[in-house]
Amino acid sequence: MSDVEEANTIEVSTVDRIATITLNRPDRRNAITRAMYVRLTEVFEGLATDPAVRVVVLRAEGEHFCSGNDIGDFASLAEWNRENPAPLRFVKAIASFPKAIVAGVQGYAVGVGATMLLHCDLVYVAEDAQFTYPFTKLGLVPEAGSSLLLPMLLGRVRAAELMLLGEPVSADRAVALGLANGRVTGADLQAHIQAQAERLVALPPEALRQTKKLYAHQDLESLMARIDAEVVVFTERLQSPEVMEAMTAFLQKRDPDFSSFS
Repeated sequence: MSDVEEANTIEVSTVDRIATITLNRPDRRNAITRAMYVRLTEVFEGLATDPAVRVVVLRAEGEHFCSGNDIGDFASLAEWNRENPAPLRFVKAIASFPKAIVAGVQGYAVGVGATMLLHCDLVYVAEDAQFTYPFTKLGLVPEAGSSLLLPMLLGRVRAAELMLLGEPVSADRAVALGLANGRVTGADLQAHIQAQAERLVALPPEALRQTKKLYAHQDLESLMARIDAEVVVFTERLQSPEVMEAMTAFLQKRDPDFSSFS
């Protein structure tokens, strides 16, 4: 990917105190590369202290919100995490973000594409949205604090179903489970999240920040500790034979075979 292409994969604009972050890699279903993690981290860390921004809108170009980590980067992600842990920095930046985040989701939200939404305050989905937490199918474990947040949000049994089986969650079920605030048509999605952001901007800004701090960051220390614990196991798993089989099967367009593993 060229420097220009890397710069264009994350777009940021601020209008009337609303910062809009756009994942702009639609040809790859907005799969996140190492360069995108670096840029997203810089953006969230900068917006956290920007006095010109009160609310953030998180959206994506194309048919899908985010299909997770880019498979081309996956093989080197374990080594890269140790040397420059931008994925961890990004997760912590969005998890501790002090301002309201409004997200709009169309199509696939897979892996980190789904877990990052757990740190957004208002999430609205188009009718074709699907949330998937496919970690065990890939030989991996949950990340971005999802092993703590999903059981808190859904209860242990429902969270286990999502995390262990990794089956897609439809837009309607996402709303019913509390993973999303509401469903709108795809044609109305962008206008709806913009309207919700404008409603938030009109509120007293300090009251908005303090309210989020009370409900979202009431036990931030425990959340950060869980994120750290997940990263340790996740990074170890990236070098495991199970992950190698899952990745090889994906590239060969076949079903993985875990029958020989104990």
